[in-house]
Amino acid sequence: MGDSGIILYGGERSGHTHRVTLLLNMLGLPYRFVPTPPEARRTEAFLKLNPLAQIPVLEDGPVVLGDSSAIMVYLVKRYAPGSAWLPEEPVAASRVQRWLSIAAGELRYGPAMARLMALWSASGDRAQVDAISSRILQFMNTHLAQRSFLELDHPTIADLACYAYVAHAPEGGISLTPYPAVEAWLRRVEQLPKFTPMPASPPL
Repeated sequence: MGDSGIILYGGERSGHTHRVTLLLNMLGLPYRFVPTPPEARRTEAFLKLNPLAQIPVLEDGPVVLGDSSAIMVYLVKRYAPGSAWLPEEPVAASRVQRWLSIAAGELRYGPAMARLMALWSASGDRAQVDAISSRILQFMNTHLAQRSFLELDHPTIADLACYAYVAHAPEGGISLTPYPAVEAWLRRVEQLPKFTPMPASPPL
């Protein structure tokens, strides 16, 4: 820790980490990835980086940031200011922010939680998780029926933030078949230059 250059601490099968790696790759930024399993997050060294013991964490020289959404905003503002990834226009920017909140809210407590329960035996109310998943995926399907990307006519960090936990929803027993517009959006994200998939997680 403390090396020069961009360092990303995270998990290879973490959707929160994946959204940051997607942006790093698409911005063409070199970085060093440090796998950080749960036990490593409780070490004194890691807790100095993020006292909340959460991944991902980005270290860029003296800048240390936790929270995937905050990291994505930083990367665009620092390395691609004025780019299409995060619009400056107030209404467009607020609409992108809405999807960052959805990624941290409904997707986190719906499809992402279903995956945690199915693959890593996380505790939770399965009926509630299924209801949240159904509601947000139906919302996204209707929203995407007449558009190519989540908010604008081109990809933004909103699309990268929401991709992984939707794409990997079937690992949690959430079928995407009822949501053809969502499936078509996933394919469009996957066709972006420098896209890299998140590894599939085998069942327990």
